[in-house]
Parts: sequence; structure tokens; C-alpha cells
Amino acid sequence: MTPLLLADIERAVRSSWSAETCTPEFRSRWTEENPARDQCGVTAMVLNDLMGGELIRGEVHVNGERVDYHWWNRLGMGIEIDLTREQFGPEEIVTGGTVIPRPPVTEWRRLREEYELLRDRVVEQLDRQQGTVSAAVSRQSA
Repeated sequence: MTPLLLADIERAVRSSWSAETCTPEFRSRWTEENPARDQCGVTAMVLNDLMGGELIRGEVHVNGERVDYHWWNRLGMGIEIDLTREQFGPEEIVTGGTVIPRPPVTEWRRLREEYELLRDRVVEQLDRQQGTVSAAVSRQSA
């Protein structure tokens, strides 16, 4: 089996984003020109499934006022991975970064369908390359 590379995971995630995988209340602002828009929460969870580590949540500020939250991942040795940072315009500033414990998927009230759709798409793409990703991810996300 060929090991998964971060580049393979990133490519699978980015090609799996759509309006259906973004935060539902913001679907109207999702575009193919900015596909990372409102994908941060589900993307961070899928990366956590695949790579472990910690979930990080920061605040998005415009003119000094919090308007939203932003999610990304921290792996061992403090390495941070944020595949959705480019979604923000110059007026949107991400501040802070607090480790948030991952709740079990069975307790999610929001974004569960979007997360499951993104996870399934990413796993399908990686399975075509690897053949064994889906079993590992299913155990991790349960």
C-alpha cells in the first residue's frame, strides 16, 4: 500500500467541496471561484478523521467585531494545517485559536449531513488511490 501524502488528502478535500458541503445558512455565498468559503468546520473534522491531532477554533473579525468562527487543525509538534484560510477577504481577520474537544458525531446538531457528505467524497477519492482508507476513517469518526 502506498502511504497517503498530505498533497493527496488536500487534493481530495478541495475537489470534494461544493455548496452542499458548506454551512447551510451561508450556501448562497458559496461559489466555485471561492470553493473554500464556509467549508472550515467540516474540512477540519474530515482532516481530524484522517490525520488525528487537535481541532482549533478562532474568531473571524470585521472592523474589530466577531462575525463568525474559523476552524483548522493542529498536528503533532504544533504543525497547523488550514485548507480553508484563503476563503477570507482582506477585511476578515482570523484571531485567536483555542483547542476544542471533538464531540462524537452522534451528538452533532449542525453540519452532520455536510460533514458526512464531504467525508464520503474524500474517502471515495482516496480509496481510488489507496484502496483501504474507508475502513480506517469509519472507525475514527464513529
